[in-house]
Amino acid sequence: MFKRFTKLERAWIFYDIGNSAFTMMVSTIIPIWFNALSEQAGMTDSQYLAYWSFATSAATIMVALIGPIFGTIADNKDFKKPMFTTVLVVGVIGCVLLGIVPNWLMYLITYVIAKVCYSSSLVFYDSMINDVTTPERMDDVSAQGYAWGYLGSCIPFLAALVLYFLGTINVIPIRLAIAIDFILIAAWWFGVSVPLLKEYKQKYYVETHADKIKAAFTRLGKTLANMYRNEKKVFFFLLGFFFYIDGVYTIIDEAVAIGTSLGLDQMGLLVVLLLTQVVAFVFATIFGRLTKKYSSVTLITVCIFGYTFVAFYALTMKTLWQFGIMAFVVGMFQGAIQALSRSYYAQIIPAEASGEYFGLYDICGKGAAFMGTTMVGITVAITNNVNIAVATLAILFVAGFFLLRKSASLEA
Repeated sequence: MFKRFTKLERAWIFYDIGNSAFTMMVSTIIPIWFNALSEQAGMTDSQYLAYWSFATSAATIMVALIGPIFGTIADNKDFKKPMFTTVLVVGVIGCVLLGIVPNWLMYLITYVIAKVCYSSSLVFYDSMINDVTTPERMDDVSAQGYAWGYLGSCIPFLAALVLYFLGTINVIPIRLAIAIDFILIAAWWFGVSVPLLKEYKQKYYVETHADKIKAAFTRLGKTLANMYRNEKKVFFFLLGFFFYIDGVYTIIDEAVAIGTSLGLDQMGLLVVLLLTQVVAFVFATIFGRLTKKYSSVTLITVCIFGYTFVAFYALTMKTLWQFGIMAFVVGMFQGAIQALSRSYYAQIIPAEASGEYFGLYDICGKGAAFMGTTMVGITVAITNNVNIAVATLAILFVAGFFLLRKSASLEA
């Protein structure tokens, strides 16, 4: 199934399969278990969703602050792989601890640390695409990463789901089931990442003989100034990406939390989201092939329209089957919009500064959301209405659409 890819391309794709298992937990069992801990502490459903949204926002802010610096430092010769390995290991340890910590506050703190390390690993991972493949193959390789990530994550998640179900019906203690779940996901995340750790070598880099951290800040400042003055296409794409991907990640990260706040059956939510992964695999593959006929910007625009529909559809969502429709539509565009944005961006930036540029890319919301989760948290706290809170995300998609079109108009 991977015969058309090189050994290094396969290793890079495998990391998407590995880290997607943690992403799936973030979207499903992690918020459900936090809900259980919050109920023990006497929180209301609205308080639970607000605290969860604010914790997700905090993780995003931290990545936004450190991501560009990490990415810029990683552009130095032989820096990218050890930095990637470090955040990967810390993230895996944090994943294990999520199954052990005893109360809601420690759980949220551990979640933020693990999420920051996960998102930081993606700064390095995304920038590696310039080292592992050629420009003409980027769309396909990137799409396959997301596609197989969605499908591959189903393997450990299905096992975790069975254990969680056994815990809910008291076949085994629920805390033991949760602990095993997170150990299983952590082992998968690290184990599937080993090929990339073995095969990857940094091909593009910058030579810095001065203090590397000071030089990183200097280079980052120059890049931002140059981007605003001379790289308008990149500048406006990043602005558009900042808005629309924030809405995407909010829906991904908050799906189960939203369904739980609506009082929907938790096991039903988990099964629906498991099936959504299969939908995401199929459509990410389809969109990857469509790049041979249509431009990345056109396909990203289609995805934005799909997500705008989801935001407005949320106003009517009250039952599990309605949630299932929303999840299916999200699955259609979820992998495609991420993969196409990543590969398109990689094609319009300088390869030797990919770490630095992808650090800026990750400010815009890679693996998390800031504006969206904050909007949901504040809106639900004020209105006590989850449906209205989700519908407000349409603002982000509309803004992203206009900025993307502005970027596309500057391409020539």
